[in-house]
Amino acid sequence: MTDLLYLEDSYLSEFKATVVAHEIEQNGVLLDRSAFYPGGGGQLPDTGALWIGEREYRVTTLRRGSLHTIDAELPPLDSAVRGVVDWERRYRIMRTHTAMHVLCGVVWRDYQASVTGGNMDILAGRMDFEFERLRPEVIDEIQANINREVEAARPVRTKILPREEAFKIPDLIRTKINLLPESIRAVRTVEIVGLDLQADGGTHVANTSEIGHIAITKYKSKGGINKRLYVEIGD
Repeated sequence: MTDLLYLEDSYLSEFKATVVAHEIEQNGVLLDRSAFYPGGGGQLPDTGALWIGEREYRVTTLRRGSLHTIDAELPPLDSAVRGVVDWERRYRIMRTHTAMHVLCGVVWRDYQASVTGGNMDILAGRMDFEFERLRPEVIDEIQANINREVEAARPVRTKILPREEAFKIPDLIRTKINLLPESIRAVRTVEIVGLDLQADGGTHVANTSEIGHIAITKYKSKGGINKRLYVEIGD
């Protein structure tokens, strides 16, 4: 099992590790520890490189289970490597992901609307909610309220809990359908203190003040009671 360092520290952009296995067909290596986020839950995977001495191995793709596909011949087993995450890109994704949680938290708090879908890019994203009607004045109200939460400089905290303990928390799962398979016995939670608490495995900033201004750029109906909001995060 790979020690997934990003679960404990989203700000870790360099780390030391050892090559413990090869995946020949995918030209990949498994490491004993890694700070690379492999993607999932709507969040993009990290990019970056592995270094052995002065030789760089670009990480081309990542897989769950922390398989790092590289662009050169596989290094020997037991090689000591230095991993370097593309920090500027990672940090922008962190800001985006936390912004989406702020949006989700405000909409849940103020309207009790469940999330029905969503996706993120870099400093942009979309989220679908279970709204029967969504008027322009409500959009303006939501935008004002999410930016109040950014300005409130709320701390963001993570914790890993046994599944049974985690699922005793009311409204932990905000999506319309619980997407956590039974095989996951430990649940990581992300809390925006005083606003939002969700099960989540991605990377986040430590405080909402780091996000920047959130703009709702457009919205549209996706049929039935599903309404989609598009957001952009200002630098």
